Amino acid sequence: MTISDGNDPGVSNYAAVLHGANDMRFEKAPVLGTIKPDQVRINIKAVGICGTDVHLFHQARTGLWRVDKPIVIGHEAAGVILEVGDGVQTLKVGDRVALESMSPCWKSRAARAGRYNIAEDVKNLGMPPNNGALRNVMDHYEEFCFKLPDNVTYEEGTMCEPLSTGVHACRRGKVQPGKNVVILGAGPVGLLTLIAAKAFGATRLMITDINPTNLARAEKMGAKTYCHSSTASPADIAKELKGIMAPDGPEIVIDCVGFDSTAETAALTCSPGGTVVLVGLGHDQVKLPLHSIVVHELDVKGSFAYVDTYPLCLSLLEDKKVDLAALITRRLDFSEEAMVKGFDIARRSAETKAIKVMFNL
Repeated sequence: MTISDGNDPGVSNYAAVLHGANDMRFEKAPVLGTIKPDQVRINIKAVGICGTDVHLFHQARTGLWRVDKPIVIGHEAAGVILEVGDGVQTLKVGDRVALESMSPCWKSRAARAGRYNIAEDVKNLGMPPNNGALRNVMDHYEEFCFKLPDNVTYEEGTMCEPLSTGVHACRRGKVQPGKNVVILGAGPVGLLTLIAAKAFGATRLMITDINPTNLARAEKMGAKTYCHSSTASPADIAKELKGIMAPDGPEIVIDCVGFDSTAETAALTCSPGGTVVLVGLGHDQVKLPLHSIVVHELDVKGSFAYVDTYPLCLSLLEDKKVDLAALITRRLDFSEEAMVKGFDIARRSAETKAIKVMFNL
């Protein structure tokens, strides 16, 4: 059965609509109507799901966001343009694009300063109350749609979104040649931060985890790894890491987990005068060793999402300086059965060994 999007009767339009915890429904998407100025209408071709989507699916919340009404979820997407609105100048029908998930109104001070990722008025695809990309057809702002190079696939374009998190973390930490970097956590965010840090030219790079399977993936990427037990103390882990990174130790430590233990480990591991970047949000609150931070004059920085990263990500992909295909561990079509299966695979990633689940629409 074909559902018209309001303009192209040949394009089906279904959506993954989250009504509440564990209540995802495969439904006809609302008719979009006339496209707005400065927006483009996109036939979505690939959508990835991440931990945020899984939290929303199973708990109807993530961080400060709560599902109070049905929404279409999904924020990692790429597709092809079906139609352009008035005022669109840089894109045309048939262009393949990657969608950046954020769109600010440019009225807040943070957005005007170029830090729209932390602006209070920013809208995030698939984050309550905003509809996301897990649907066949959607509209998005021209300035947040980026044309894919000819040699970059839809799936790779979709992966620009999670890669951007790693790129932004490396920018926040000022990763560059000559710097020693330790990344805590070899899950999807940690692995993508590893890929970004390598692309940024980190001289010595190490990633840690309690899961040997995760670290085996990192080793295949050419990284040095350190596996520790879940009961090891932050002080003991920090001692080992500083010894491995001797004599100077790591000047930059990026925590991609966000637990009490990892935040403390990051601060204890970082060399004097270095930078700790906090990316993971495993816990809402963590304790930090204030004495070490103050006495060693550590810069502790938060890193939330990303800002102005897509041009760099697409350039890295076009020049084959990063390889993201290996991180896509499961591919599914877009149907009610596949949708339920995909979220279950992602939720049980420790068992399924899934890194990135990708829907091909």
